[in-house]
Amino acid sequence: MELWQVPLLFSRLPMFPFFDLAHYVASVMALKEQRGAVEVSVRSPVACWFSAMLYCFGGSVLSSLMLAEPPVAFLAKGTNIILASSVWYLVFYCPEDIFYRCFAFLPLRLLVAGMKEVTRTWKITAGVAHADSHFKDAWLVMVAVGWARGAGGGLISNFEQLVRGVWKPETNELLKMSYPVKVTLIGAVLFTLQHSQYLPIARHNLVFLYTVFLVVSKVTMMLTRSATSPFAPVEAALGHMFFGLQKIPTKVKGEGAASSNGSSVCDPSSSEQHRDGVKKRQAKKTE
Repeated sequence: MELWQVPLLFSRLPMFPFFDLAHYVASVMALKEQRGAVEVSVRSPVACWFSAMLYCFGGSVLSSLMLAEPPVAFLAKGTNIILASSVWYLVFYCPEDIFYRCFAFLPLRLLVAGMKEVTRTWKITAGVAHADSHFKDAWLVMVAVGWARGAGGGLISNFEQLVRGVWKPETNELLKMSYPVKVTLIGAVLFTLQHSQYLPIARHNLVFLYTVFLVVSKVTMMLTRSATSPFAPVEAALGHMFFGLQKIPTKVKGEGAASSNGSSVCDPSSSEQHRDGVKKRQAKKTE
């Protein structure tokens, strides 16, 4: 096998069962680590199971809704549902929490996280192609459906929280995007351009390069325990360039009103008048 054949062979990898299994394990473990999830699993196993299915198949649900298809279509994949449900049961109800502790071991967790990122690429490409079959050459639709298919679990997180009896509108991904949602959006744009033949690169090469970037960045963030997005400097520069966005200070000293860009507004004439008034009052007190 020659080196140039590696991307082509990689793009033909089947996701079932090993990569799908890793996706389910990583997703359900992430659910268990949410605050209150363990209590919900004891109080209402049905709600916990439904939340786990949204974590595992949220992309399929959201993309189906966007294309006016049945959102319960993922339930027709009986083998995948049984596999995901088995993972859910073992993560939450395995005696002595053995299953969760085993995959919480760092090397295994890194392996599972990397395999999950591989499935993200496949979901994006499938979403872009599926959208193109419904709306030919509709760029925005292809980007939106590819984004939804690859990051649906994050985009519908508010609905999933409602299933567990939690309402946190401030966690809306559109208000403050997490790194997986951002990188999935970038991937959806890239694969849409490639699918429309506006990006001069072969599909299997783009799949390989994008997946390598996903896996390397994910593993690096986990090893360094960093929550900062690698795109943060670029986002700050572009935000300041196009929208005039600046970092808003958390605390504003003094009684001056804060301006729209986060800096306090101070009127020199008003401050001088205030000082003169204070001096006059002090003079009256001394008299």
